[in-house]
Amino acid sequence: MKYSIVVAALLLLPINAFGQGINDAEIAAIVVTANQVDIDAGKLAVSRATHDKVKAFAQLMITDHSGVNQAATELVTKLKVTPQQNAISKALQADGDKNLAHLKTLTGAAFDQAYINQEYAYHQQVIDALDKTLLPAAANAELKALLIKVRPAFVAHRDHAKSLRSTSEAQ
Repeated sequence: MKYSIVVAALLLLPINAFGQGINDAEIAAIVVTANQVDIDAGKLAVSRATHDKVKAFAQLMITDHSGVNQAATELVTKLKVTPQQNAISKALQADGDKNLAHLKTLTGAAFDQAYINQEYAYHQQVIDALDKTLLPAAANAELKALLIKVRPAFVAHRDHAKSLRSTSEAQ
């Protein structure tokens, strides 16, 4: 199940389409929410996936995205920035919840394939959001540096999901 077109459209809007733009506190909330959505999906996949490679991928998502959230939390604490919920973070959470509900209806190979397809699409959306919205809007140099630092991991996750999509391991 792919994330809604509404979330994709929100993530890809130019900064000025948000009126005043998004600030660092809102970016922090988006980052934490995006990672938590993937952690939650990964936890479900670890318990439900049938193929070892899909389970291993899900565990990697839990580990890597937990690490990003820890780094983000440490940074916002250091900067004394409180993550501020916003339309994007709320939409991400709502769509993450819908995705989990959908995945919970699936079993076996259908679950594995839906999870991997979702991971591929989700990571591409996050990469696009980083490039087109979050990085251009980040005012704090340390926040921007963190976003730049984690971007390659999102690309690697997307590519890993793509490779699982194209093998029989996730089918």
